[in-house]
Amino acid sequence: MFYRPEEGHGLPHNPFNAIVTPRPIGWISTRGADGRDNLAPYSFFNAVAYVPPQVMFASTSTKPDRGDTKDSVANIRDTGVFVVNIVEYAARDAMNVTSGALAADEDEFVAAGLEKAEAQVINCPYVANAPAALECKLTQIVDLPGAANKLVLGEVVGVHMRDDCLVDGIFDVTTFRPLSRLGYRDYSVVENLFSLKRPGE
Repeated sequence: MFYRPEEGHGLPHNPFNAIVTPRPIGWISTRGADGRDNLAPYSFFNAVAYVPPQVMFASTSTKPDRGDTKDSVANIRDTGVFVVNIVEYAARDAMNVTSGALAADEDEFVAAGLEKAEAQVINCPYVANAPAALECKLTQIVDLPGAANKLVLGEVVGVHMRDDCLVDGIFDVTTFRPLSRLGYRDYSVVENLFSLKRPGE
């Protein structure tokens, strides 16, 4: 099968998200200029550089009470900071709660029953029990083609790692089983690892 996206695929559901998988989930926490906290998952997320460490996520829709974007991007645009929380399998239901379209004045931490902690370098909350959390300062927001597509890039200025996830000096993802996004309504969990040496190593 071949299709041109502008002409449609003719399938019951868009296959694009199912093709580009698995995708890590950036559980983005922000604090608005008004002091209200927000938490939302984004599966268009990844690390993009080592030195300095940098991450990105993209928001692709709007909310009626936020105009041209959603709460996360609006808050980051106002404050210049955010936290990326890593999602473990045990937090899948709480993460799903925070994906709902709550009003801008509603706190997803409260709705999902999640404990907050305060970031150390920036003014922002994070998920207290997350396996890891990356405190970030905004470097740029890029308007992408499309009505509401915005790419957010940030520099990581603080890193939290849960103590039980460190094994012999290694951040061991099997201790918490990170969640990843597939297509449609599907998710996966990382449970099995293998290693490959690069040529010449």
